[in-house]
Amino acid sequence: MNNTRGIMTIHSAPVALRPHLEWAVGAVLGHRIELDWTWQLAEHRTLRADYSWTGPVGTGADLASALRSCERVRFEVTEEAVPGGEGTRWAFTPRLGVFSATMGPHGDILIHEERLKQAVLADALGRKPLSESIYALLGTDWDSELETFRQAAEGAPVRWLHVG
Repeated sequence: MNNTRGIMTIHSAPVALRPHLEWAVGAVLGHRIELDWTWQLAEHRTLRADYSWTGPVGTGADLASALRSCERVRFEVTEEAVPGGEGTRWAFTPRLGVFSATMGPHGDILIHEERLKQAVLADALGRKPLSESIYALLGTDWDSELETFRQAAEGAPVRWLHVG
């Protein structure tokens, strides 16, 4: 089975969820973990944490599912591409729910042909403007909502995606 790696960022989580989140992430990874928590300045009484993980392909989806079960958490999970496969990015906010996108090897969101065709068709039929569909396919609303939490984390340890 192919292994991959990725980054999990919990942008904000209520203090009371800290042990539950560590347990859930540890259950996915198969070992106990302690996250390096810092205060999230963008939201009162919440914490944030970053974690670089390695595991079998599909671990990112399992992490996103585990975090999603704690509905008051904002997070992003990435899973890097493996030879012959693509990477994935998940984002979650309590207001918007889950966003998932395919990622190329450099972190760009890849939009598959059929999804673009559907967006063009929706525009042609007057259902939804093409620009709105493309913004939705790129997860623009999630990025807009999470950006405040990303910026409030300035000074937190930086985790870099691995390329190569």
